[in-house]
Amino acid sequence: PHPRPGPRRDSSLSPHTGVMPFVALLLLQRRPVAGRALLVTGSGCPSHGLCRSNVQEQTRRQVAVLNATAQELFSLYLKCQGEPFSSESDKLCNPAGIFFPAFRVNRTSERKEVMVAMYKLFAFLNASLGNITRDQEELNPMAKELLERLHNTTKTTRGLISNLTCLLCKNYNIFQVDVRYGDSSKGKSAFKKKQQGCQVLRKYVQVIGQAARVLLPHLSPS
Repeated sequence: PHPRPGPRRDSSLSPHTGVMPFVALLLLQRRPVAGRALLVTGSGCPSHGLCRSNVQEQTRRQVAVLNATAQELFSLYLKCQGEPFSSESDKLCNPAGIFFPAFRVNRTSERKEVMVAMYKLFAFLNASLGNITRDQEELNPMAKELLERLHNTTKTTRGLISNLTCLLCKNYNIFQVDVRYGDSSKGKSAFKKKQQGCQVLRKYVQVIGQAARVLLPHLSPS
């Protein structure tokens, strides 16, 4: 498709870098792209006028919910995969070999930097949840509780992405963010699909607590 008129793109980016409007990032993306935020000047942001009055509080609640439910989701996922995942999770679910967005911000980082890092994290997570849910619908169609939790987590994540989009546009006029995504599990064996899912969810458990600790103070009421 032709680029949307308006803000200029960074001419230093190659055609394969993959700078995408926020709305495109809500879709399941599988092609790895580089991660960088692009500052946009002028009136390019399309969604800041759609921000709800309680967008910060809503974002706080969404992050808190994801943090509170991450471990339960991972434990239920392991249970539904059966052996050897139930007994060898430390070995099989070690996330060292998979891509996951670097999360180098902390409580002393600038608020804008935190918001961009959060967007990259949850956009990646949203795409990963799409992969995992698709695989589990194929491999464990009778695991109703797991599928429901995956769907609920995805719904919360999408709402969070929408709110982060709004806050980035409203507060910093950031209209486009590059996000790098992990590999798709399509075409892999059932075992590899299960393993990739447990690796991503284990890393998610590790990162979401840190993300909550970093983000929530930046969203505290003034």
